[in-house]
Parts: sequence; structure tokens; C-alpha cells
Amino acid sequence: MKKVVVITGASSGIGEASAKMLAKDYQLVLAARSEAKLESTVEEIKKLGGEAQYKVTDVSQNDQVEALAKFALDTYGQIDVWINNAGIMPQAWMKEKKVKEWDAMIDVNIKGTLYGIGAALPGMREKKSGQIINIASDLAFSVHPGGVVYSATKYATRAISEGLRQEVAADRDNIRVTAIYPGVVDTNIINTISDVAMKQQVEKFKEAVGAIAPERVALAIKNAIEMPEDTGLNDIVLRSINQA
Repeated sequence: MKKVVVITGASSGIGEASAKMLAKDYQLVLAARSEAKLESTVEEIKKLGGEAQYKVTDVSQNDQVEALAKFALDTYGQIDVWINNAGIMPQAWMKEKKVKEWDAMIDVNIKGTLYGIGAALPGMREKKSGQIINIASDLAFSVHPGGVVYSATKYATRAISEGLRQEVAADRDNIRVTAIYPGVVDTNIINTISDVAMKQQVEKFKEAVGAIAPERVALAIKNAIEMPEDTGLNDIVLRSINQA
């Protein structure tokens, strides 16, 4: 039986690219807030001979994430891989005090990851098998002016991933934990930046270093899943070769 993979933030960018790359070999449950985009992605996957279902989900709402897990179990009977990919990046300088944007990043990037782990982990522990993949950022290792809160959320994702890895290893749950740290990726995440000057700055940097395609991150995800199950590919950093 094909593994069942749940992907959040699957309507665009890394999530969509991952869904399309995994579609032929896995059964997918795709989640995002945009039903129209999810529906389009699922239709495309089915035309290519893949198997996918979708459920509209706001990962900042724990009840919706729990409902996503139930939907996956009701549809396919198991969850083998859960990919916490949904994320936002509304960068701005601290002095601008964009509290709503701080809250939104914490809700999506940190709480959304925790809720995904909480929804998937019990079933994986019960069957003594599974994999949690958290999409972080290379900004989990550094910080720059204007990106303070975003980096903080990715540092948190890094800590959550490593802590979870140690817990499931200690309990011999046979659950693998992978954290992926992409550099600049050619996605529309910069559209979540409301500050015009900051958005222009990020766009210039993106052009200067040559952002990698989201399919590169999808390939890293695929490699992590297909690593022999007695081995965890725990931390993957990938960037454009021109990004210092």
C-alpha cells in the first residue's frame, strides 16, 4: 500500500511542488485555506495519474488541524508522513510595531507546526511508524534587521523539530523527524510582506542570489521520505549556490 502523506500549505509554492512530485508514488491529503487552488492542484494530480484529496484548513486553528488528521484517517486509514509546510513571512522593522503580523506569524509558523505534530503523532506512535517533516528556513540559524519575528518563528521550528526527534528516539517509536531549512526560494511568500520598502529589499535580494525553484525543496522532501526507514535524515539546509 502506498504511504499516505499530508501536506499543509499545499496550494502554492513548496507545498504545491511537493504534492506534484510525490503524487505518483504516494496517496496525498492536501490542505490550505484556498479551496479553489486546492481543487485545481488535486485535479491536475489526478490527470497525471496520481491520487489526492484535499481539505480546506487554517493551520492556526487547532480544531481544523485535528479535523484534517481525521479526514486523512477516514479517507485512507492511516497517516505515514505529515509535512508542516504552511508559513507566512510578513517582515518589517521592530520599530513599526506590527503586532497583528507578529501574532499571525506565531499562529501559523509556530502554532501551526505544533498543531500538526499534535494531530499526527498519536496515530504514528500507536502504529510505531511515521515521519514528521517541518519546513523551516535558513533563517533558523541567523537573523537580520526586519526579519526578527520571522527568524524567531523559524528558530522555534528548529527547536521543536530537534526536541521531538529526541523524544521519539528515546521512546523507540520508530518515528522519523526531518527539518528542512531552505534559503531563498522562488515562491509567492514575499506577497505576505505588507511593508513596501521591506518587500522591495527582499525582492532585490531574491533576484541577486538567484532564488531556487520550489521543486528543489520538494526533491529534498522526497529524498527524506525515501531514506531507508531505519535512518532519519534529520536536518537539510539547501540554498542557491550564489547565496552567501
